[in-house]
Amino acid sequence: MAWSAKHRFARISPRKARLIIDMIRGMKADKAVDLLRFTHKRAASLALRVLESAIANADEAEADLDALYISDARVDEGPTMKRIQPKDRGRAFVIRKRTSHIKIELEQIKES
Repeated sequence: MAWSAKHRFARISPRKARLIIDMIRGMKADKAVDLLRFTHKRAASLALRVLESAIANADEAEADLDALYISDARVDEGPTMKRIQPKDRGRAFVIRKRTSHIKIELEQIKES
């Protein structure tokens, strides 16, 4: 059984968010929460909220919270907002405000 949560249209570039998501992929959920709490990057707080939501979804389904691990964590590129900034001699400079879709999926460790 898998439980997931996602944050769509997060106002952070995918390149910056992937640095954090790559750190927690494959970890146990409780260890990943501790790691994200003490990471001093803006993407860590966004990923922490998504991870806590996925843990809450698993808790609603009465899963064993100690046996949860991150089976899939990814950051996809969302739509880019384009803004125009005037430059010298009548030119226009395009500012790209990138967005991300952060998705985290949890599974239980199979016990044999």
